[in-house]
Amino acid sequence: MSFQKKNGPEFHVNVGSSSILLIFVILCLISFATLSIVSANADARLSRRVVERTTAYYEACNLAQANIADLDHTLAAVYEECFDEDEYYLTAGRGKTYTFAISDLQTLSVSVEILYPDQDGDPFYRITSWQVLTDSSDVEEEESPPLLIH
Repeated sequence: MSFQKKNGPEFHVNVGSSSILLIFVILCLISFATLSIVSANADARLSRRVVERTTAYYEACNLAQANIADLDHTLAAVYEECFDEDEYYLTAGRGKTYTFAISDLQTLSVSVEILYPDQDGDPFYRITSWQVLTDSSDVEEEESPPLLIH
């Protein structure tokens, strides 16, 4: 019997190369899993901060609405006691501004213009401003690196 050598290319897969490929795939999966966990934790922290901020904002809005309702009742009582428009404005004033804390850096500012009702059913006030103000005096600005111009 004679043995003949094959003329085509031969492919030999060593056990070492398949082990290296398996280790590489496992390291890739571990890296992606770690990145997924880090990203999920960051998203969870951001969601908690958004919920806290939103809750604080709506609590401030509720306080503002309660104060405006009290103002409405007070202005109705002043209107009933006063004889004319001048006495009404002398007692009630021309406007009010309320501020409510949302966070250490933000406040809700509500400005109200007081109106004299000409007839029954007219409003006693008009809201002229409802805005969130940010106090930037407590914010530390990062020093920017100098620009290099060539």
